[in-house]
Amino acid sequence: MNVDIHPEILLFFDSHQASLPLFQAFEAKLYSLYPDTKKRVQKTQITYYSKYVFACVSFLRVKRKADMPAPYITLTLSLPYPLDSDRVAVKCEPYPNRWTTHIPVGSLRELDEELFSWINEAYTFSNRK
Repeated sequence: MNVDIHPEILLFFDSHQASLPLFQAFEAKLYSLYPDTKKRVQKTQITYYSKYVFACVSFLRVKRKADMPAPYITLTLSLPYPLDSDRVAVKCEPYPNRWTTHIPVGSLRELDEELFSWINEAYTFSNRK
């Protein structure tokens, strides 16, 4: 599936133009693995869901500004456990056994097998709820 750049996506990236290629690469890979994924573009995030939400892209600053990569996107995953990785900036348990995990992504090489294995877990978890 080709990644379409709709006006609402361009508006979302209006103040973050340098992050758009990173987002496009992320979304292209996401849709190649999960073609049934739907998305909702909102003011502060782009939400991906199948049965339920499993991932979001935003510009949430999850570290001190000086520690955030430039450009970046923040990937938020819903997982059934606390993800233990140096790549995770913030994790919290808003509901029992449901962890919200924020991962800053600052380069194409970070869109790797490890990251997509976590996305797969989030996708699988969202479809089991």
